[in-house]
Amino acid sequence: MALFTLGINHHTAPLSVREQIAFQTDAVPHALADLTRCKAVDEAAILSTCNRTEVYFATDAPEAATQWLADYHRLARHEIEPYLYTYPEREAVRHAFRVASGLDSMVLGEPQILGQMKEAVRAADQAGTLGTTLHKLFQHSFAVAKEVRATTAIGANVVSMAAAAVRLAERIFERIADQTILFIGAGEMIELCATHFCAQRPKQVVVANRTVERGLALAERLGGKAIRLEELGERLSQFDIVVSCTASPLPILGLGLVERAIRTRRHRPMFMVDLAVPRDIEYEVGEMDDVFLYTVDDLAQVVESGLESRQAAVVDAEAIISERVDGFLRWLATRGTVPVIRSLRDAAERARRHEMEHALKLLARGEDPVRVLEQFSHRLTNKFLHAPTQALVQAGSERDDLPALVGRLFHLHPDSGYGD
Repeated sequence: MALFTLGINHHTAPLSVREQIAFQTDAVPHALADLTRCKAVDEAAILSTCNRTEVYFATDAPEAATQWLADYHRLARHEIEPYLYTYPEREAVRHAFRVASGLDSMVLGEPQILGQMKEAVRAADQAGTLGTTLHKLFQHSFAVAKEVRATTAIGANVVSMAAAAVRLAERIFERIADQTILFIGAGEMIELCATHFCAQRPKQVVVANRTVERGLALAERLGGKAIRLEELGERLSQFDIVVSCTASPLPILGLGLVERAIRTRRHRPMFMVDLAVPRDIEYEVGEMDDVFLYTVDDLAQVVESGLESRQAAVVDAEAIISERVDGFLRWLATRGTVPVIRSLRDAAERARRHEMEHALKLLARGEDPVRVLEQFSHRLTNKFLHAPTQALVQAGSERDDLPALVGRLFHLHPDSGYGD
């Protein structure tokens, strides 16, 4: 059976299509069992994330998986087929290595996909659909991802606004864990930034939002507290780090308000991030000696430099992947010869035992041991050579190829006479 990958991702389809064929985590075992009940599919694993749904499988009839995918999600095949890709063996292996290494992700080099792929492997293993070929494929994928991350700069630089904000804050404060943080707003960007900052375990987290209920909900998820926007004037001086992103048409933090906060802090530095467009913090605040203010454009420059570095690393990563693909395909090719090798060894062993039993009977009758050994070696050699000799004599259209093939199999030299 050959190896294939069938999938859909953010490159080939919009979210409205991807969500129709996504698999919930608890549905994957049932889906795998359903797929492998098709006689055409021997092994299978499903990787399903917000950006991709991919089926890795071993089969002789890859079109069966496409129909299964449509049927399983109760969709007409023509509805999803334009968005699907099917990669045969070499391309399937290369794709798996690129996915694991973060080269096929929406954010180049992001590490989360590797963990998601490992979860997919665990699910397939528990469902009993992870055979030898897929097991080997994914183990190679994980090894390649580790090599790419260790030997290239693919994951060395920040490539998101939230991560950039944390990186810049670490330039001002030695430890984020010793700081108090105020988040102004409770939207998606603030939540993302809060997640990154809270990963550093700050001393205190407070959320200020126009809608108190929404601010409180986010604060509870972060393990912090919530305040009203109206309280900023009296509370601002308590915070070392301020991150703001609201939909306000006018600045929320003016120069006078920040100046009073800095005086109350006795000029201890304050790190501020304004992710809002239009701005939440008056630009004059950035001119103060004790305030480090970064706007969305400042963060974009950090992100851009990180992306450039990662793009430069892609060349090195692709070279590693190409080499490892060749190695995996060599292993895969040897899998096809295993049954032949096993049969050859079994036949040789049967011949050896038969001749051994014959020789032992002769020795038991008192025959000369030297003569018995001589006869044993001749009979065993003749049995081993009978099949290849007969194949050479009876060769038809293969007559030109067989001598060279036999020469390689038995390590014969041209000057030994074969081929004359």
